[in-house]
Amino acid sequence: MLAGGGAIAAYQAYSTPYAEVVSATPITEKEPIYGDVVASNAITEMRTGERQVCTEREVEKRRAERFGDKDGMVVGAVVGGLLGNQVGKGDGRKLATVAGAVGGAYAGREIDRRHQGGQKYTEVEQVCETVTEPREEIVGYDVTYRSEGELGSMRVDRKPGAQVLLGERDRIVGYDVTWRYEGQTGQLVMDEDPGDRLPVADGVIAVAGKDTPPKG
Repeated sequence: MLAGGGAIAAYQAYSTPYAEVVSATPITEKEPIYGDVVASNAITEMRTGERQVCTEREVEKRRAERFGDKDGMVVGAVVGGLLGNQVGKGDGRKLATVAGAVGGAYAGREIDRRHQGGQKYTEVEQVCETVTEPREEIVGYDVTYRSEGELGSMRVDRKPGAQVLLGERDRIVGYDVTWRYEGQTGQLVMDEDPGDRLPVADGVIAVAGKDTPPKG
């Protein structure tokens, strides 16, 4: 019994001590979730739209006249006045001159107004108009995808490539660990879940090659 008791005491003396894990909080970061596109079908709708249509047309024009309405009146008044001045004598000549000027101005204006213009010519002009017409438009795509071995479907606005974004999820990148050992507590960051306890070697927490002193 003594030998057995001594063996147990020696085992306890040389066994690895452990610190208690009080808590292990996951450290996370967002990562996108993608699905592999299996098929995609365009969704179309008939809509009314406008577009501009331009054509070139030959337009007939007339070159500008040398005189306008006012010039015709002036020339007519001068000519009429000269002709009237040659008629009669004294006051009669004055009246004839005035009458000739008035009549000549009126005649000159009417001639200009009724005149058909100068030489005709043609020009090519661009004529544009807005046309309203129905047309078929793509408004989205029905996509079938495979993610983690399962098929799914969704609707997207744009034509997908080889993959389609499904959303985001939290990815665990480490753990904030709080431990307790012989009445002392401390914290450390670990890459993996520590479980319920952490090994202590030579009075320090031994984790992933880094020794953390058991100090609170």
